This record gives sequence, structure tokens and C-alpha cells, in this order.
Amino acid sequence: MLHTRHWMDCGARRLNPRVQKRNLQTLPILMRKKPVNTKKNPERENRITEEIIVDANGPEEQAMGWYYYLKDTLYFPFTATCIAERAISPLRKGDEVEVLNMAPEEECQHEMFVMIRWEIRQGLAVPLSLLRPITDSDEDTIEAVEDWHYWIDQGYVL
Repeated sequence: MLHTRHWMDCGARRLNPRVQKRNLQTLPILMRKKPVNTKKNPERENRITEEIIVDANGPEEQAMGWYYYLKDTLYFPFTATCIAERAISPLRKGDEVEVLNMAPEEECQHEMFVMIRWEIRQGLAVPLSLLRPITDSDEDTIEAVEDWHYWIDQGYVL
């Protein structure tokens, strides 16, 4: 077991002092996302495991499974509403945006991003987890975005 002193010497001095006191074995637990919704949806779980991340060995392949599922299922362009705010996005809760397509594959290794029309720019990548398609969007689009939200809400990570 590695002690706090070892990983502090590796540049971790910038961490919160409470985190510095914990040993390295607990660090992954601190980084894991806490589930928002713990209630499982068997139908959605089955679709995710049998269609989206089937045969995926590791996070990189899961990310590619999600990327191509969303790219093939979402009907672009569609209008969506921002449902949450994050520091990495200029969107504010309630903003309505036009989603143009998926962000480039290399941007989606740890989270799914979509390109939106933003001001004069033709595309700005924002996390799909911040968006909800408006109700008159294509049913498959709504379901695919809900699948991604479910994945995130369950605390799964890529």
C-alpha cells in the first residue's frame, strides 16, 4: 500500500488538504461519479449492454460504442434545451440550441459531445448530458439522448 507521502511527492500538493491525507487506494473512489438515480431500468440496461457497448473491452471501446450509437441514431439537426450548467459550456439553463451533429470522435473519448450552432460560429462542442431534445424531436433521437442521460445518472463513466 502506498502512503500519502509517496503520491504527495508526485505533484499532488495542489490537491485539497483533506484529499492529501487519504491513501492512494481511496483516490479512485473519490473520482468516481455518484449516481443520481439508483433505480435500474431493465429495458434501457438491456439496450445499452446488448446494442451500445456490446463486446466493448474497456472504456475506450465503450466510448466508441456510445459515439457510433448516437451518431447513427440521432436525427440531426434537432432543437434541444439546456437542462444544466457547467463551467465548460457557455449555455445557461433554459437556453434553446440547434444541435448540428456529433463532435469529432477524438473529443468523445470520456464524454459525449455534440456540435451546436452558437452565435456566428458554425459549431461549438457541448456535452450531450446538458441537453434535452424538445418534445417534437424524432422519437429515436429522444430515446438515444435519454439513454445517454440514464448512463450518466447511474454513475457510469467512460
